[in-house]
Amino acid sequence: MEDNIICNCLNVSEHEIVDAIKNKEATTVQDIMDITGAGTGCGSCVDDIDEILKRELAK
Repeated sequence: MEDNIICNCLNVSEHEIVDAIKNKEATTVQDIMDITGAGTGCGSCVDDIDEILKRELAK
């Protein structure tokens, strides 16, 4: 998996978001925001976070 930056405000990568889902039991966008900080800046990445969450939970 490429380590794409999803949240530019806080420099949070896709890998960090996936890790929060797989290893820290994040099951909602709010969980990911609380664990990684992603989405708590300008908020423009929240839709991307939601898509990653849906993809990973479907696996």
